[in-house]
Amino acid sequence: MIYQDLKAKINEGIYRTNDLLPSESGLCDLYDASRDTIRKALSRLREEGYIQSQKGKGSIVINRQRYVFPVSDVISYKELATRRHISTHTTVIKDKITKLPISDFASVDPTAKAIPVTKLVRVREVNGEPVIIDIDYVSTDVVPGISHEVAADSIYRYFEEELHLSIAYAKKEITVEPATDSDQELLHLKAGDVVVVVKSVTSLEDTTTFQYTESRHRPDRFRFQDFARRL
Repeated sequence: MIYQDLKAKINEGIYRTNDLLPSESGLCDLYDASRDTIRKALSRLREEGYIQSQKGKGSIVINRQRYVFPVSDVISYKELATRRHISTHTTVIKDKITKLPISDFASVDPTAKAIPVTKLVRVREVNGEPVIIDIDYVSTDVVPGISHEVAADSIYRYFEEELHLSIAYAKKEITVEPATDSDQELLHLKAGDVVVVVKSVTSLEDTTTFQYTESRHRPDRFRFQDFARRL
């Protein structure tokens, strides 16, 4: 219980990177627990990369946790952040009508056409740190417009609850690429760094392809997991 509570407080930003946790005696008083119990909770947090013990200082929060994003699920960033209890903020960088850049998605959807789309560029922050650039291209034939307020919140909630679209499946591709100048600026990276790029093509139940997404991730903040079964 103590481990889970401290872990939640770190994930929610109550204890932030470089913050010192209360002393062992302070945690004993806070949780009305023995020193041995507190040490076991701190040991588990150290093993999972949440804290580091510093002689003469105590336990300091380190920025080494990686946020797990399930690759095979069709889930919005907002839904995932809510499920993981992640403190997050979205900034809309660009919102315009354009044509789908088919060359960017040729490996995922060779049949893609230069259809009219709404292009959204959004930066996702976790605990105040920019970690993802999401570049979405949404068919204007299916979704005529997306307001700035919707883009800053959850476009999937708008798609499903307001437009009553039935989102069914997505095809995805994961690559590692050199960080562009824009990546370096928006994600606080350096020249020579790389980003994990997840491209996805999402379709409705009637097989209409309506959304093309390129998500550019800081590799030091994310771990991608999948589930596979031997057939």
